[in-house]
Amino acid sequence: MLDRFVTPYIKPILTPVVEQLDKRGIHPDQVTLVGFVIGLLAVPLLAAQLWGAALIMIILNRVLDGLDGALARHQKSSSSAGGYLDICVDFLFYAAIPVGFALANPAANALPAVVLLSVFIGTGSTFLAFAIPAEKLNLARPQFANKSFYFLNGLTEGTETIAFFVAFCLWPAYFPELAYSFAFLAAITVFTRLHGGYQTLKSHNSKPEEK
Repeated sequence: MLDRFVTPYIKPILTPVVEQLDKRGIHPDQVTLVGFVIGLLAVPLLAAQLWGAALIMIILNRVLDGLDGALARHQKSSSSAGGYLDICVDFLFYAAIPVGFALANPAANALPAVVLLSVFIGTGSTFLAFAIPAEKLNLARPQFANKSFYFLNGLTEGTETIAFFVAFCLWPAYFPELAYSFAFLAAITVFTRLHGGYQTLKSHNSKPEEK
């Protein structure tokens, strides 16, 4: 929900770093992979209940996630392959963080982590499944014109996800309550994306897909 408002403010902050990376010949996919590895380091840190160190890894992952796309656009090297890599490692990173909290305290955190992961499957499925016919139908995407995939809006997007991840690290004792709250909001996103995506596609005259 907040991504469309936050994104325009991030670009000017990233520009100086992007220019330095470009001068050093860094490829956007390299930034993507480094960010992914850094993000995964949060999992053992969370399991060890090193909340502050894990939070740093999460923040670094998100910074690098913003840099790879900005660098690709700066170098005019945006590609479907790069967008595919980026979205795949993003979802893997999102799924890994609840696992870290479940490992930290299985008795208290395992069930809310499972519930959150289940809803993540829904948000990811409705997001990616819509992108396929949306690309085929060449639907307009004015809010995220620079993205490699069609972004279907929702109540919980990247900004909200990271906000909750930060809250998890700052108040780990309240992970169950926060995870259930986030899962509830994300479930609303699943419903609105499913309904909105279906109605959008239904309104377009397209040849039925063969099953």
